[in-house]
Amino acid sequence: MEKMLWEQVQLVKQKSPLVHNITNYVVMNNTANALLAVGASPIMSHAKSEIPEMINIAHSMVINIGTLDEYWAEAMLMAAKEAHSIGKPWVLDPVGAGATSFRDGILNQLLQYKPTVIRGNASEVIALAKANTTATKGVDSTAQSNEAIGAAQNIVSQHHGIVCISGETDIIVDSQQTLFIKNGHPMMTKVTGLGCSATALIGAFIGVTENKTLAVTAAMALIGIAGELASQESKGPGSLQLNLTDKLYNMSEEEFTSHLKIER
Repeated sequence: MEKMLWEQVQLVKQKSPLVHNITNYVVMNNTANALLAVGASPIMSHAKSEIPEMINIAHSMVINIGTLDEYWAEAMLMAAKEAHSIGKPWVLDPVGAGATSFRDGILNQLLQYKPTVIRGNASEVIALAKANTTATKGVDSTAQSNEAIGAAQNIVSQHHGIVCISGETDIIVDSQQTLFIKNGHPMMTKVTGLGCSATALIGAFIGVTENKTLAVTAAMALIGIAGELASQESKGPGSLQLNLTDKLYNMSEEEFTSHLKIER
């Protein structure tokens, strides 16, 4: 599997997919830099007037509801509807799911347009599935990723697609299998928006291949390994952000395959 995942990393570099992001303004810069580092081409646009054209020229789309407001919500729903209608792959990051009724209402509408991939932390995935009353503490998870597997399977059964649960172990669930990626470093939780960057990378990877589960797995493995390696030369979260971006850009096949920790 290591070779197949590395081929996905190379495919993004070769095809340089255009990724349309409607994402939160806290992380736009970091997200764009992460996409550029892996060879993708990011565009950040939420203007309703250009959404149909933008969706049509992009390889894929990312919707991240982190800094949700009424205008952005309308833009997101327009974009999701357009992507669904033309079969364009798209990723949903349900930031803060379960925190407010406004947020949950928009998420319920977005789910109607069948996201190709949903990536969130355990609490967000559980809230999205309405599996139980586990609390969401802002955008931080109050549940462990393995607690959300049942919720993820519930979402997959209802809406199809793939669910990626981020945590100490990243868990990828589709209709056929569950994969566990055990890469990364605790310091990554101290950098704003690395989860959002992971979502954006998934957007890039699903834009260039038919095997969406393989694409999601490769994207999550890449950012996890990059964080793991970058932490070795970082004194804190500030330098980790810079070193991680560099490692996304210059990671070698040997580094990727030798550090990958994945289980079915």
